Amino acid sequence: MSILFANTALLQRAGRRAAVGDHQPNSWVKLLDKWLSCSERAHQRAGLRNIADDPHLLADLGLTRDEALEQADKPFWQ
Repeated sequence: MSILFANTALLQRAGRRAAVGDHQPNSWVKLLDKWLSCSERAHQRAGLRNIADDPHLLADLGLTRDEALEQADKPFWQ
């Protein structure tokens, strides 16, 4: 996973600066935040799909193979 997707503190600071005063938050900041959230979910679900055949890792997560695949098959926007 890249640091860009894991470090949302930068985005949060940008959002706070955009909302200062009587100004509305910039729509591009909201769009970027949404894109980063969807991208992170897609990466997490791909990782979950990759470990679905490893019973030891699934046991660490407390999931069954069917539960892992069910979560991995969800669309990234949900």
